[in-house]
Amino acid sequence: MTFQPCVPILRIFDFAKAQEFYIEFLEFEINWIHQFEPDFPRYIQISKDNCIIHLSEHHGDASPGSSIRIQSDDVLTFTELLRSKKYKYNCPGAEEMPWGNIESSVNDPFGNRLIFYTAR
Repeated sequence: MTFQPCVPILRIFDFAKAQEFYIEFLEFEINWIHQFEPDFPRYIQISKDNCIIHLSEHHGDASPGSSIRIQSDDVLTFTELLRSKKYKYNCPGAEEMPWGNIESSVNDPFGNRLIFYTAR
């Protein structure tokens, strides 16, 4: 018996704001979008390398204010890239944690926190 990496579901409320943050700022890509009808909520899969996240506009799929941890082999370079974009809603820094990881935390427009880290 084996397990695969889990795929978190994060609650979003506005598709355009989610695109601005996740696609333009963090540089994830949209893999697919599911929507029952044109004006119904969307359920979206995004990815960046091996990291997969689901975003849902559906009430009850997830709670805003969640936190997820995403491992990277070079969080410092990623943080520098994000800072260079001068995104007016987020200017992340990176810090070495007491347990040795380098971590950078960003909050999405919906209250979710993404903690990018490089393990040491």
